[in-house]
Amino acid sequence: MRVERICTVCGRSISWRRKWARDWESVKYCSDACRKRGVSQRDRHIEEVILALLDARAADASICPSEAARKLADGDDWRQQMEPVRMAARRLQRAGRIDITQQGRPVDPDTAKGPIRLRLRPVGVQL
Repeated sequence: MRVERICTVCGRSISWRRKWARDWESVKYCSDACRKRGVSQRDRHIEEVILALLDARAADASICPSEAARKLADGDDWRQQMEPVRMAARRLQRAGRIDITQQGRPVDPDTAKGPIRLRLRPVGVQL
């Protein structure tokens, strides 16, 4: 039985490939780029910024990922920070810390199209 794998760097689902049949249990990365990149202290800092922004809001409030990107940009072009913020959001969602939503409903980050919002996951709720 093939169990779904999640990339430890970008948080995306990893599709099973026949060449991985013997070592599927040890697959941790979706691509060579993620394997080379790894999860850095900067990535952990981005996760902390997202959680801090959410903690400062009401329990049921959400943020746009661009809010975290703008905070991280520190005067630079914040758009460059968007993909690292999305990656951090997917990792946090997979870890059960936040929900990625569209129109107020949790969505699968692999299939979500269009704008997303981030909110803290209510205590005791698992997807």
